[in-house]
Amino acid sequence: MSDYVEDLRELRAADADRAGGKGANLGELVGAHLPVPPGFVVLRSAYRAMIERGPHGAELDALHEQALRAAIAEQAGEPPVDELCRRMRELVLDTKLDGPVRDATVESYHRLGDQHPVAVRSSAIGEDSATASFAGMNLSRTNVRGDDTIIDAVIACWASLFTPRVLTYRARRGMRQRPEMAVVVQRMVDARRSGVVFTADPATGRRDRMVIDAARGQGEVVVSGAVEPDTYLVDPAGPMLIETRSGRQSFAIVGGPDGDRRVEVSETDTPVLSGDQVLAVARLALDVQRHYDNRPQDVEWAFDDRQLWLVQARPITMLPDEPTAPSAAEPASDATVLLRGLAAAPGRASGVVRVLRSPAEGGALRPGEILVAPMTTPDWLPTISRAAALITDSGGMTCHAAIVARELGVPCVVGTRTATTVLHDGQRIAVDGSRGEIRADTGAATSGRSVVEREYSGAAQPSPATEPTATRVYVNLAIPEVAERVAATDADGVGLLRAETLLVQALGGRHPRDLIARGEEHMFVEELSSALLRITTPFAPRPVVYRATDLRSNEFRALAGGDRYEPDEHNPMIGYRGCYRYVRDPELFRLELTALARVRERTPELHLMIPFVRTRWELEACLELIDASPLGSHRGLHRWVMAEVPSVVHWLPEYVGLGIDGVSIGSNDLTQLMLGVDRDSEQCAEIFDETDPAVLEAIRQIVTTARRLGITSSLCGQAPSTRPGFAEHLVRMGITSISVTPDALPSTRRAVAAAERRILLDRAVNDSPAAAPNGRK
Repeated sequence: MSDYVEDLRELRAADADRAGGKGANLGELVGAHLPVPPGFVVLRSAYRAMIERGPHGAELDALHEQALRAAIAEQAGEPPVDELCRRMRELVLDTKLDGPVRDATVESYHRLGDQHPVAVRSSAIGEDSATASFAGMNLSRTNVRGDDTIIDAVIACWASLFTPRVLTYRARRGMRQRPEMAVVVQRMVDARRSGVVFTADPATGRRDRMVIDAARGQGEVVVSGAVEPDTYLVDPAGPMLIETRSGRQSFAIVGGPDGDRRVEVSETDTPVLSGDQVLAVARLALDVQRHYDNRPQDVEWAFDDRQLWLVQARPITMLPDEPTAPSAAEPASDATVLLRGLAAAPGRASGVVRVLRSPAEGGALRPGEILVAPMTTPDWLPTISRAAALITDSGGMTCHAAIVARELGVPCVVGTRTATTVLHDGQRIAVDGSRGEIRADTGAATSGRSVVEREYSGAAQPSPATEPTATRVYVNLAIPEVAERVAATDADGVGLLRAETLLVQALGGRHPRDLIARGEEHMFVEELSSALLRITTPFAPRPVVYRATDLRSNEFRALAGGDRYEPDEHNPMIGYRGCYRYVRDPELFRLELTALARVRERTPELHLMIPFVRTRWELEACLELIDASPLGSHRGLHRWVMAEVPSVVHWLPEYVGLGIDGVSIGSNDLTQLMLGVDRDSEQCAEIFDETDPAVLEAIRQIVTTARRLGITSSLCGQAPSTRPGFAEHLVRMGITSISVTPDALPSTRRAVAAAERRILLDRAVNDSPAAAPNGRK
């Protein structure tokens, strides 16, 4: 259509970088001939032209960095973040959308039908992806009419990137890059019934169960948790309806001449959907799942007077790869069941109740308390992230609160109907998010602070591996909040613990030079040690490999006071970072080493990895710093290097001679430097390929050298989980371990196991008598 707008019919899944996840998914489904309402996308290029390169772009960037630092430092619910976000939204809303962007948007709107109501919905870059749903985080407006109103709605969607809930969500998921947004505009469905279907049970991971939540009117009341929907459990084989749970809906949202309007619902005694309608929704969702290679899907749908429409689809995030069942251990006989609801997010926690009525009261929740609320919109996110568990009066298993709780690993029970009246502040309860039960916590102490006892607490031992492998499968971690949950899986340890988020939290968003100048080094060591123990303790006795801080100069500049200490580099990706920085400016590195030594006194399975090593002399100087620190005297400490710079192919034998006993291949940086392509470049994206023969040959040489010299080798990257052939390459080379994000752990384990079986089978066939000439070996 234009440089700024594209019809959904012209978009596919591969266009997520310019149309956002929502827009790209909708285009993909249109291409699959599924019943998607017509529409178009205001592309990311429009946002860049009007906002990033607009009059407020530079100020917006600076404010965003400041707000993100505060969010990472867990101050998201405090006034500073709220104030920064308000200022950023004001800057976006002050933008005048005119010229080619406005013209293309208005022209596309008129093609949908003059003055026909439309939905204007955010499609942020990264939204609706396999690992980050952004469920309900950004703005959507429905039943919008008129040129000016459409333009205002687009700008409002852009502005919704800068809310405390979005900043908190991005910070929690380690997303520090500049946020950008496309916007979807679609013809409204005159919804009589609508809702959400998950093609797998989101609470247990069972693939033989589908969950459908349905309500009258528009689906917003379902996804927001404003009402308790009817819930239908469906067996996808058939499909066949196997269970119905009636909800409670007192109002509905419908379209009116002036936008959305709220109407009372009187049909409270009849099911929202007939049996035929339930099966029609199930079949549509299964069609979507089949199109996406049977990856379980979260699908929004709506019935008008004529047909069933597909409104949105995205992968289900944080779905257990293997189905889980509620704990077999029954609570004590005197533990009275106080409430029952829907099991929305698995796990158990006990603690003190805090009843809150609105997000504005979130500051009253103390860490470790159990949040009880009427319902939770995405504005509650900063509060949910501090809660031991979440209980709501209304909502269903597919509402935003349930999705966010599952992503944060917070046990959640929704749809209890009376939690805010039955439970009271200070009451001790036990929440079982796997069963949907709230019980009196009779075994807990009745005084003192709330003591949280999550299902995966303490030094949890790993569950048995679904497929044992000789090649170890580690996880990559960045924050302690998920450590206990991930430690309860069959991960063999942490192959890459990124220091950057821990560092920013420990410094409170300040530049380390500022902290050192004020004599506050002890605070940094205390905070970092505490955060590390929250990760090493649940994983014990499995290894945790800590990669020392590898912030680049532009990222260090973004910390408070950073512009006074950091160089302004044109290409910081290959600039003042990693090993070389430790040698030239060792103060911060010494503090990290002191913290590591303190943690190893309690969990000696913690080891050190040096990133971005270019030459022998800088590594030798760095190892001298380690030897001179408290960590240098620790027995059993493994010293790793990251293999990111191609020079490692030449220098690795020398590194081993210096005392290095492990090498971990950073496949992203290695590919970037081998092929000379910025891994974040849109223009050169097709060149970036971890399976390029040149990259594979470099990896082969690194692994082969490691084997010959008797040191361990690993690879940190997602390619082994998404490309089984890549996993087989690594296993055939003889790699010791592979480290991936927690969500990719099961699929990587399967890929590695399959590769190992293939190698054993090939050897057996080649060594058999039948494989030799004349039957002789």
